[in-house]
Amino acid sequence: MYESLIAFAAMLTLVIVVRMPIAFAMGLVGFVGFGLMTSFSGSLAMASIITYDTGLNYGLSVVPLFILMGNFVNRAGLSDELYTAANAFLGHRRGGLAMATVVACGGFSAVCGSSLATAATMSKVAMPPMKKYGYDDGLAAGCIAAGGTLGILIPPSVILIIFGIMTETDIGLLFIAGILPGLLGVLFYLVAVLVTVTLKPEKGPRGERFSWPKRLQALWGVSGVLGLFALVIGGIYGGIFTPTEAAGIGASGAFFIALIRRRLSVQSLLDTLVESARTTAMIFVILIGAEIFSNYVNIAGLPELLSGWVVSFDLSAIAVIMLIMLVYVVLGTVLESLSMIMLTVPVFYPLVLGLDLGDYSQALADPDMALVWFGIIVVVITEISLITPPVGLNVFVLKSMLDDVKLSTIFRGVTPFWIVDIVRLMTLILLPGFVLWLPNLMAN
Repeated sequence: MYESLIAFAAMLTLVIVVRMPIAFAMGLVGFVGFGLMTSFSGSLAMASIITYDTGLNYGLSVVPLFILMGNFVNRAGLSDELYTAANAFLGHRRGGLAMATVVACGGFSAVCGSSLATAATMSKVAMPPMKKYGYDDGLAAGCIAAGGTLGILIPPSVILIIFGIMTETDIGLLFIAGILPGLLGVLFYLVAVLVTVTLKPEKGPRGERFSWPKRLQALWGVSGVLGLFALVIGGIYGGIFTPTEAAGIGASGAFFIALIRRRLSVQSLLDTLVESARTTAMIFVILIGAEIFSNYVNIAGLPELLSGWVVSFDLSAIAVIMLIMLVYVVLGTVLESLSMIMLTVPVFYPLVLGLDLGDYSQALADPDMALVWFGIIVVVITEISLITPPVGLNVFVLKSMLDDVKLSTIFRGVTPFWIVDIVRLMTLILLPGFVLWLPNLMAN
């Protein structure tokens, strides 16, 4: 069993030290390990079957469709309208532009599904007006970096799709479960901004006050994106269509929105399709590598080894969850979000299924719902890793977009946001019923 721990250490070494792409590191270690434990001809057959099955998996068609939807939304320039609408209602308050940025990030995440794309796009939209009104660089950059993390939680989320595929969890339930924690994240980020400007008012001066006719006009400008989100998520919640069908409708709707807004040319359409294909190919290669590694981990007995350790220490179910979260915090200092999900989920989710979480909370008595809850808290802890030093990927993306802002300034600016994120994570762990309220309604 300890061979699997050696393999896990070898894979981390390949990723962190050698800087090998995560897909190839997982695939290589899984292939070699499986071959050593069985035979290399068997390992080759296993890798071939996984590659073939992954490429033809109908359930995975949801991935390119939601990616295409996000790219069309980005191409349509909806980020500008979202920021304008949020700014119209909040911009005149102290710290209002930062609050508007957080709300706009949440709205853009709802149709984009990518944290990096949200952070990169909103930096272009929100940073200039905040600079114009004399906002502190740390607060301005921090609210964009933190707001961007909402992209992997608020549905449709590519990370939740991947988690659902890897654990065979209902993607529709995961999407619905992400709504309330996502809204709670927006609320907590607004509180972080409010506390910051209350303590130091000079960091977030008041902006322009909009009249009610202008506010309503700005709100009308985002009616298309709000309608698209309501159609996609409402259709899944109401059981009208499956997540795959919802992805197709969302991609089609985003295409027509971009077309109506005259933001698409033949060249831009081709660029969007190529970009979506590249992202999809990257995710599929990572999934194949993760499946190969997962097969080796299972045959090597790592889940059983971890379960044995848990039993020997006589830990409660919630104590085990806390230890898992601690592992994610440590990994988050050296790995980005997708790598963490791919590396850890094959190892941890069998362990979580073996826990008697029903003793901790009646809401977790159903193993399927317990896995949905675990998926949400894993994504939330992964969100935190996107803005924590030294790797905080959203911070580095933002730095590449803002040459005149120091990296240390951005990390200083995100500090209040990851603090409230820790509070949110503990809230979701201690109150699993809050996460599972909407999924239970949907299931019933």
